[in-house]
Amino acid sequence: MFESPHDLYKSKEWQDLLQTLKLERVNDEGKLICEHCRKEIVKAYDCIGHHKIPLNNSNVNDYNISLNPYNIMLIHFKCHNAIHHRFGFELPKKVYIVYGSPCSGKSTWVNGVATGDDLIVDIDKIWECISFCDKYNKPNKLKANAFEVRNNLIEQVKMRVGNWQNAFVIGTYPLKMERQRLADKLGAELILIECDKEICLSRAKNENWKKYIEEWFENFQL
Repeated sequence: MFESPHDLYKSKEWQDLLQTLKLERVNDEGKLICEHCRKEIVKAYDCIGHHKIPLNNSNVNDYNISLNPYNIMLIHFKCHNAIHHRFGFELPKKVYIVYGSPCSGKSTWVNGVATGDDLIVDIDKIWECISFCDKYNKPNKLKANAFEVRNNLIEQVKMRVGNWQNAFVIGTYPLKMERQRLADKLGAELILIECDKEICLSRAKNENWKKYIEEWFENFQL
């Protein structure tokens, strides 16, 4: 029994069904096509299972709705937001922890899917906001302030303070236990932005960031 749609989305039943649908719905060229915009879904983390009949606490245990393949569309993350905003559905606030190596494209992906109604918690942007420095220059004397601002925002996400629709918490989080603990605290979904180490290194602006990238790949736990 599921108490809420969030519980369903974390369940093995939902993950197994989603994986089966992704395999079954590829076209003759082996591509998965968004059932909303009809464009290819390239990245696994950009594929959302959308319920045509929206889920709520009352129908989440009606498997003819919640786990019925005919009630589920596979669509882009951005298309999912567009559908709900267009039809004015008032959905429960959703939280996503977007993680990966430095320079993997986490902020770029969030910028592509988030809307003006979404809350973004990005430590790099926080550093920029509280200093004259760019994101590659983080004065150590401001470290406590930057992390205090981030922690305050994370607490607001936890308590669902404000009228935002989605919250995206962006960070590296290489350690499995650390990010799972945060996901449990926030009731969040984890999204890994995968990128080859060599590509990340080619994007790094200085030697310090290359060091951070090397450390992330050494410490990362799937």
